[in-house]
Amino acid sequence: MSKNLGDLSRRRGLRENLFEELGIAATATGTVAPEDIEKLADKFLMGDANIYGSVTFYDFLRPDNKGKKAYICNGSSCLSAGTQPALKEKLAAHFAAEEIGEMCCLGRCHENSSFHVGGKNYSGNAINEIAQIKDAHKVVKDKYNVGHKGTQVLTGEFPGIDAYYTVFADVLKRTPNELLEELRISGLRGRGGAGFPISFKLESCKNTVDDQKYIVCNADEGDPGAYSDRYLLEEQPHSVLLGMMIAGYITGANAGVVYIRGEYPEAVEITRQAIEDIRAKGFLGTDIMASGFNFEFKVIKALGAYICGEETALLSSIEGQRPEVRVRPPYPTQEGLFNKPTVVNNVETLACIPFVMKHGGAHFASFGKGRSTGTKLVSLDGYFNRPGIYEVDMGTPLSVVIDELGGGFKAKIKAMHIGGPLGGLVPVERIKDLSVDFETFAQNGFLLGHASVVCLPEEFPIVLYIKHLFEFTAHESCGKCFPCRLGSTRGYEMVHKAMTTDFKMDRNLLNDLLETLEIGSLCALGGGLPLPIKNALQYFDAELSQYFEGSK
Repeated sequence: MSKNLGDLSRRRGLRENLFEELGIAATATGTVAPEDIEKLADKFLMGDANIYGSVTFYDFLRPDNKGKKAYICNGSSCLSAGTQPALKEKLAAHFAAEEIGEMCCLGRCHENSSFHVGGKNYSGNAINEIAQIKDAHKVVKDKYNVGHKGTQVLTGEFPGIDAYYTVFADVLKRTPNELLEELRISGLRGRGGAGFPISFKLESCKNTVDDQKYIVCNADEGDPGAYSDRYLLEEQPHSVLLGMMIAGYITGANAGVVYIRGEYPEAVEITRQAIEDIRAKGFLGTDIMASGFNFEFKVIKALGAYICGEETALLSSIEGQRPEVRVRPPYPTQEGLFNKPTVVNNVETLACIPFVMKHGGAHFASFGKGRSTGTKLVSLDGYFNRPGIYEVDMGTPLSVVIDELGGGFKAKIKAMHIGGPLGGLVPVERIKDLSVDFETFAQNGFLLGHASVVCLPEEFPIVLYIKHLFEFTAHESCGKCFPCRLGSTRGYEMVHKAMTTDFKMDRNLLNDLLETLEIGSLCALGGGLPLPIKNALQYFDAELSQYFEGSK
């Protein structure tokens, strides 16, 4: 059924995109009216139920979003910082209760107190200017540290469009196979968590014969605590765009889709402007630089669904379908967007490609550690003395990132959640055992992921954080597979009951639940949730034992 809907959506494709039309229909009120659902169903030759199913899935489309004017960040970093209750109280003085909603992680983890009003994000002390923000649309820009140790692949100063895009002129003089070999030599792996070699994806798509192919930038990986994607799209957008163009040339794709989180409105605006800037220079369109290569971009603003960070759910979302995870095979490189060959990569991965093409794959592979080549962006939250985005060579000791770059902790910390909600929960005593690379984290029972760092202070209850993770997964699950949809909900209920009554959890039952999530879930949302919870049970048993049977 979903393949048929994909074909129907392809009739109008990216020009008149169903997903975008849903967002437009919700602009006035915050949700899509029944009469608009009928009109869109007729226009795209789909059933009302299909459109309704999509509308009611997204946070910024569903009926209970109607009339919302302000949103409070409910991400992990703002939770552990404890800033949001006071923030909500201040917003309540300017907005009615029914006008205040929630968003999950606005990428302001460096200073917290994050909220969204009038299509813009705010944080830190901006709440003290809420009257001017609400009435005069005042913009209060945030600031965070950006630094590096080692090679600057992604954090260097932008030299200007003409100078930066000279590498593209060189790329167009080489064959796709030559460029693919450079990427293979570089060892560049996906920076979103799985660490999958990008050369493998590009080669698979290149070798799939079709008259239409796509390059999709997954800028909807909304891991709370990770704001490196936001940094790249707002401060270094041309590295991402050029990376997509080079990927398009290698695979034979002529269209690129940048799917950006709705929670990053500034990134959407900046990326769109960057595209117009390179268009004005003649680097987009038909027969670029008389090379015979054609390429165009489409920027799509997402509508609030963490699951769209999973590549197949993202593709269904662009098609206007309910963003459920697809069964693989076939893989997106064979049947992806609109059932056409598609390469999906995250922001940071694509942004590394221009550096590889300019300096060569061997140079990129010369720094890093083992199979973890190149550099990695690390996001440090507000519990550091110097919070911000830092670029380090893969293999850099985690202690160097924390103490030297981040300036150490400004409060007593007992654990760090590294790599997003599905990453590992690392007790501070394990810092000395870790370096920033895929293998070291995996060997020690953790996950590097986006390399985001959310700190848990000593007074923050671990059981509350476990409840938060179950609740997050239950809310964000696409619902397609039972283990994730039901398991996360049952887990939340179990922990919540143990926290609020004299109920004691059965360890065997919880372990069985985690095992079912881990091996039975269709994607990494349900499959990855057990990792931080297992870490918590392993390292903080003394704190958690009171909630289990056998405790006094």
